[in-house]
Amino acid sequence: MKLPVIKHLTQFIEDNDEDFVVETIETLEALTEVPSLKDEELDVIGELISNMYGAIEVHKMTKSGTPKKEALNSFMGRVMGSIDK
Repeated sequence: MKLPVIKHLTQFIEDNDEDFVVETIETLEALTEVPSLKDEELDVIGELISNMYGAIEVHKMTKSGTPKKEALNSFMGRVMGSIDK
């Protein structure tokens, strides 16, 4: 996951609508079922999906009153904490 990408996607959700990102995730998930995709291509799609889910999570936190910077840092802290385990 990349914080600048999540930050950018979070801003996109604020400017537009979360549904755009949700539909993009669904499209990318459907693409992962293409049997001819290489592992590297699946990795890229997976990274994009992860960043989009991260942006949705951060957006939900900001909607509930958490300042954006704090929401981003909290989310990335949870991600890093789960990686360390």
